[in-house]
Amino acid sequence: MSNPVPPHAASPATEAGIAPFSPYAGDAEPGPPVIARAILDGFNRHYLLFRNASRQAQRNFESGNAIAQRDAVRNRIAFYDIRVSEAAERLRHDFRAETLTDAMWARIKVEYIGLLINHKQPELAETFFNSVCCRILHRSYFHNDFIFYRPAVSTEYIEADSQPAWRSYYPTRGGLAHTVERLLLDYRWGLPFVDLKRDVRRVIRALHRHLGHWPRLAFNAQIQVLATPFFRGKAAYIIGRAINGDLDLPFALPLYRNHSGQLYIDAALFEREHIRHLFSLSRAYFLVDMEVPSAYVAFLHDLLPETSRAELYTMLGLGKQGKTMFYRELFQHLRHSSDRFTFAPGIKGMVMIVFTLPSFPFVFKVIKDVIAPPKEVDRKLVREKYLLVKRHDRVGRMADSLEFSDVALPRARCDPALIEELRQLAPSMLEEDGDSIVIRHLYIERRMKPLNVWLDERSGDAIEGIVRDYGNALRELAIANIFPGDMLFKNFGLTRAGRVVFYDYDEIEYMTDCDFRRIPPPPSPEFEMSGEAWYTGHKNEVYPEEFGTFLLYRPDVRAAFTKYHADLLQPAFWQQTKARIQAGIVEDFFPYPQALRFSHRYGKHRD
Repeated sequence: MSNPVPPHAASPATEAGIAPFSPYAGDAEPGPPVIARAILDGFNRHYLLFRNASRQAQRNFESGNAIAQRDAVRNRIAFYDIRVSEAAERLRHDFRAETLTDAMWARIKVEYIGLLINHKQPELAETFFNSVCCRILHRSYFHNDFIFYRPAVSTEYIEADSQPAWRSYYPTRGGLAHTVERLLLDYRWGLPFVDLKRDVRRVIRALHRHLGHWPRLAFNAQIQVLATPFFRGKAAYIIGRAINGDLDLPFALPLYRNHSGQLYIDAALFEREHIRHLFSLSRAYFLVDMEVPSAYVAFLHDLLPETSRAELYTMLGLGKQGKTMFYRELFQHLRHSSDRFTFAPGIKGMVMIVFTLPSFPFVFKVIKDVIAPPKEVDRKLVREKYLLVKRHDRVGRMADSLEFSDVALPRARCDPALIEELRQLAPSMLEEDGDSIVIRHLYIERRMKPLNVWLDERSGDAIEGIVRDYGNALRELAIANIFPGDMLFKNFGLTRAGRVVFYDYDEIEYMTDCDFRRIPPPPSPEFEMSGEAWYTGHKNEVYPEEFGTFLLYRPDVRAAFTKYHADLLQPAFWQQTKARIQAGIVEDFFPYPQALRFSHRYGKHRD
């Protein structure tokens, strides 16, 4: 943090009786209202650019430009920090921010609240205010007198100027098929459908299969859909709910563009679990144009009550708001619990100190100061790898991480052994401040069951499905241009849904940066019998034939893996996958079961 203001320091200029520098020559010194407006101007610029990127997503989708869509998600991640830096620099240059008194900072916050009364994104603007202030103020100011430790402006019942956040349709007026057709056309796509009536029939048949019968339309029958589509990869998603009597049924309709520039509905998702998978943090963020983001989050939270609002904001591309809400949830949880932070289950890593609070479903990861051989990484490189993952399409196979700085935890809630390990292995990351310990930098991820622990607890037929999914994870990561590097089971975990996800990134590489080779024949029989490798791989040389030696040491694991993924133990799969990536081929990743796709059920035939 640059130039922190000492806690409770008076302005040096005020003490000297000299008026601070003002960029407004000849005018009265700008006070809290002007400074508050300057901060809000910075946020408004940020959100304007954010919405412009989201609007461009529909044009990318309709033009079939999947690479531009991918780059838009990646580039948008940097928007927030750039605007925060601009706003903080303006406060330093135009308003001599480091010289402002405590009373001035408190007054700036009050003035800022007044500016948010009729704002459409007040919760995001509050978080932006916090981010700017945290670039300038010492962390002793990080409480509700100076920043928004608690939200000050309600997000309930905010109305958009352009259109409501969601629309309602009533099948009792024209029938279900007509209603579904109308809601699809109301998105005003720039492309025609291949066969809209066919797609509507398929959606209705999928609904009938899901319900198992046709209920009579009730007095309150309606379909509600969010007003703008959600874009990710090659797909657009319509998200909504159907209400009929006591039935409250969420749904998602994924749309794709074919090579002829026509639209088609690929599936109809009605299971809450399948819809929740769309919003998993192991996937890329959505691009969606929202005038009132809190209304979108409220709607989605009604559909997916087990998914926190923090996760929903994050998946909508508003990661800083997700972090703010997560931080509040963590410290609210600390006030209502009494267990201690302790080491996370599993094998201790060589790069990270990983700990958890048993009653809170997340892990906290701190990079060690000195990383022992054979690891050839340092803190800078590890942070670059985590940033790579955040910017990449995680295709449901890599855990997203929330990155925090200067996190103060109650000393009494931390296992003494954990504090001692931080002192010994990451002293530069630890500050001990009275009743608190302050961790200067850490990552937070949702806690998963380590795959090696899961396998150690099971044997025989019970493991086949999970080992198969582990192979699927390797395969899908490769197709998405990711080589995990360290593929040991301890670096993968099982999600709540039983899906295998990668979460250790210090050796991750792009597939296109790797050279996949076949093991050369030994120069003589003596080399083969010696047990020593007769070939020396240079950096990023990979020999897939070795995978079985260090991964498949258990006969039941080997049998399950080779049953489904024997090709992963040969270089051909990796070489061919790399070649397709280098040719610019962007593969489809469907975040729902293949069996739900209409092409799987109906093939290419019309119905």
